Amino acid sequence: MIGLFLMSEKGFNVVESLIANKKLNLIDFICIGTDNKVKNDFSNQIKELCAANDIVHFFRNEEKDITTFKSHYYIAISWKWMLDLPNLIVIHDSLLPKYRGFAPLVNMLINGEKKIGVSSIFASEKYDMGELIFQEDVEIQYPIKINEAISIISKLYVSVVLKLTTAIETGIPLISYKQNESEATYSLWLDDEDYFINWNLSSDKIIRKIDACGFPFTGAKCLLDNEIVIIENALLVEDVVIENRQPGKVIFIEDSLPVIVCGEGLIKISDAFYEDTKKSIFPLTKFKLRFK
Repeated sequence: MIGLFLMSEKGFNVVESLIANKKLNLIDFICIGTDNKVKNDFSNQIKELCAANDIVHFFRNEEKDITTFKSHYYIAISWKWMLDLPNLIVIHDSLLPKYRGFAPLVNMLINGEKKIGVSSIFASEKYDMGELIFQEDVEIQYPIKINEAISIISKLYVSVVLKLTTAIETGIPLISYKQNESEATYSLWLDDEDYFINWNLSSDKIIRKIDACGFPFTGAKCLLDNEIVIIENALLVEDVVIENRQPGKVIFIEDSLPVIVCGEGLIKISDAFYEDTKKSIFPLTKFKLRFK
């Protein structure tokens, strides 16, 4: 029997796949997490899916004694909280040992990684340092939005969990191996401040940040006349020679849209709105603007 701790689209897709592949008999229980920092955390969809298939389920904030269940293994998907359980398997959004830690997929996209993937590991005392079991990866093309990347990586989650559950179901030992510490990198957690754009970066990295911070997240931010603006879409524009370059300033208006100076290169903002009112920033009322 397997106990699942999960949330997000990835967790939903995994449960859906386990049902479709007739592995309901393996599921001991499902503990559902919630995340109010994303526009859809899939917690309600997971709850409805469990209820429709008579799966024992409950939310993380409900008081449940896990020791009363019969789980031999536990699997954590998109889980953000500490779990002190034996035979705990964690599924992580990167090809470990690269991008240990938090928000690895967002950071991989911002960095322009050509390949994204997932790793299944046995939980360890220090996060994401446990022994590797299965890994899956896929090459991606840019530009790519975060919701598209999540959908792609969700399929890898399904593949890895099906491998794990098939091995557990048939009694095949889960062979694991140590990570190569010389290749380890770390990915930092993100807060509201991290969603603000640093205009000193290159235009291509700023575009990747905008795409990586969009739905289901709150979006890449900047200040315009002391109001917070969410930028949803932007395009690369061919750079020009600029004397005394000052990133964040509007240099051109093209098709009624502002072209912004970056540390290297230019971008044209095509879709943006004020955070408070949700109203579009267009049409702009003046030319001499600085995005901060």
